[in-house]
Amino acid sequence: MKLPRRKFLHLAAGVAALPAMPRVASALDYPTRPARIIVGYAAAGPTDITGRLVGQWLSERLGQQFIIENRPGAGSNVGTELVVRATPDGYTLLLVNTANAINATLYDKLNFNFIRDIAPVASIMRTNSLMLVNPSSPAKTVPEFIAYAKANPGKINMATAGVGSPPHVYGALFNAMAGVDLTPVHYRGGGLGLVDLLGGQVQVMFEGITSSIEYARAGKLRALAVTSATRSAALPDIPTVGEFVPGYEASGWFGLGAPKNTPAQIIDTLNREIDAELADPAMKARIADLGGSPTPMTPAEFAKFIADETEKWGKVIRAANIKPE
Repeated sequence: MKLPRRKFLHLAAGVAALPAMPRVASALDYPTRPARIIVGYAAAGPTDITGRLVGQWLSERLGQQFIIENRPGAGSNVGTELVVRATPDGYTLLLVNTANAINATLYDKLNFNFIRDIAPVASIMRTNSLMLVNPSSPAKTVPEFIAYAKANPGKINMATAGVGSPPHVYGALFNAMAGVDLTPVHYRGGGLGLVDLLGGQVQVMFEGITSSIEYARAGKLRALAVTSATRSAALPDIPTVGEFVPGYEASGWFGLGAPKNTPAQIIDTLNREIDAELADPAMKARIADLGGSPTPMTPAEFAKFIADETEKWGKVIRAANIKPE
């Protein structure tokens, strides 16, 4: 009786292990079918463009289609929640960005916790913004602008891309660190704010370099400074805000995330391929065209970066008492 019993136990153990085998194989063989990258904004914006660059690269490198799916709404929260609720199998990914760090504090009642519910996969790039004024402005430098703003408290209108948008919080940080009082004027998108800045209806804007650089180059707007910690290769003669307001730094960033509990093998595969993308000369040139710089990181490094950005912008939002509309 002992031999049959041993055979039975051996077979039973084998049967019990069978359900786990496909999961291991799928993680090791990933991807075996098309995947989708959720972008929380409409098509054609910088987040969408970044997502399409990543999707095309991963499709070519991994032999399966990585399809961009635009799910705009609530400052990217609609798309983020879709990924939070998705099966953690690597086939639904999120193009994460600065707004995810801002929204964690801006919105009091989200149905998710971004840091807890989204696994960082890979950092892609950081982008600059420009501090722009109309050419009719008396200020030709950041110190002159600060002096002018202090002489006219509350009278200088600052265009934003909406409440809690990067241009809004970048300006709020400038208010706090420069000791000025710029009045935010909120638009439904940065493009509309630029139109009124060109027309002189508002006096200043902190807008992404991708959408504003040609206005600066043509002299239609005056770029006083870039908001990043270092000067931009695209406009090397323009100083940083931090050269006049020590410690000031505000830059956009993009990366890839996945639902929590996504297998580590899948995250490592995606991280490795995106790092290869960021090292590719043609891709580096494309990122530079967008006013960005590659920022390869390990998943752990990217997690710390996101946590630091969330804390940084949380302090700004609370200090300025910024509330969503």
